Amino acid sequence: MTESLVGFGALFTLIFLRMPIGFAMALVGTVGFALMVDWGPALAMLRQNTFDAGFSYSLSVLPLFILMGNLVTRAGISTELYQAAHAFLGHRRGGLAMASVVACGGFSAVCGSSLATAATMSKVAMPPMRSFGYADSLAAGSIAAGGTLGILIPPSVIMVIYGLLTQSDIGKLFIAGIVPGLLGVLLYVAAIAVVTRIDPRQGPPGERMPWGKRLRALRGVAGMLILFTVIMGGIYGGLFTPTEAAGVGAFAAFVMALVRGRLTVPVFLDLLVDSARTTAMLFVVIIGALLFANFVTFAGFADALRDWILDLDVSAIVVMLAIVAIYLVLGCVLESLSMILLTVPIFYPIVMELDFGLADPELVLVWFAVIVVVATEISLISPPIGMNVFVLRGVLTDVPLATIFRGVLPFVVSDFVRLALIIAFPALTLLLPSLM
Repeated sequence: MTESLVGFGALFTLIFLRMPIGFAMALVGTVGFALMVDWGPALAMLRQNTFDAGFSYSLSVLPLFILMGNLVTRAGISTELYQAAHAFLGHRRGGLAMASVVACGGFSAVCGSSLATAATMSKVAMPPMRSFGYADSLAAGSIAAGGTLGILIPPSVIMVIYGLLTQSDIGKLFIAGIVPGLLGVLLYVAAIAVVTRIDPRQGPPGERMPWGKRLRALRGVAGMLILFTVIMGGIYGGLFTPTEAAGVGAFAAFVMALVRGRLTVPVFLDLLVDSARTTAMLFVVIIGALLFANFVTFAGFADALRDWILDLDVSAIVVMLAIVAIYLVLGCVLESLSMILLTVPIFYPIVMELDFGLADPELVLVWFAVIVVVATEISLISPPIGMNVFVLRGVLTDVPLATIFRGVLPFVVSDFVRLALIIAFPALTLLLPSLM
């Protein structure tokens, strides 16, 4: 147990010293294991974990979904989704910000990445909001918050990783994210309505479009709906596994971009290189997390923590609230993927031994997955890390960081409301998976 605490201290020190977290976890895990056992087994563990991750069939879903997201972006679906949402909501007070959130939710359904959603939609939605006189805080805040939906609305890369870590049914995890994701969109829209009611100058209404233009704008949603239906319909209908769905989705996105004339050989090569670069980054973090998890498990941290929690005379829901609090604190210093990889192997066995009144133990894991992801979404827009905020700061170089953080505060409040509802009413998460 002591060795684990020293390891966590060393890890956070290296992160504070700006070492990439994947390398930091790999270094601490390998050196810690070597000091406890020997260098021979430690290096063998490093070699085996790297080999297993690199040749894992299950992990092949990651580069395929990443490639699909890049192809979807190139196909111009993000712009069409925003135009459709703008046509129906733009005339309302704060309507363009609402349209940004709705478009982010739709784009998340075929992208699967929060950072990619935020970066893409900032280029699409920020110029029209500025042209209508929107406050930079509300405009940037709505995009940053809307981008967080990318890790919840299926297909979600984070859900895939959670499923691999816990051996859960990825299809059920995908389905479970739909209702909480839509709830997130509604609460974000409500937050915008409240903000613009208090200060109408932050989001003045635009012009009302005639129904003819609105219906024509809906045609742009067809591409997203087709791709989402192919992926989720295939998984739900048993036509292919989630891993195969990633390949089917990537191919469908390739055909879509090709048919639309958005894909040339140089562009396609750039997409492949970018997808490979992102995949390499993810695999470094995954391998590092596996090495660190092996070390802390061997040191007895997970068992000691589980025994301590189970010995406490508190209800299961109090334990869940304590775990959520840990995620919210860790989110202030860790980015989302690292946090998931670092904590889920420790916490999910504890959750499985608690009685939440759910008949199916597998549904407990599904419910916990959505709780973890929503807590992670909050960390994506919370200071001081707030990865989505920093992504927007990189794209919108003339918007101060403090302005973006001020803009996301109403959405953080709405996220806490959503998290409370999901914990209090598990049926919001489990209704659709229970029907599968």
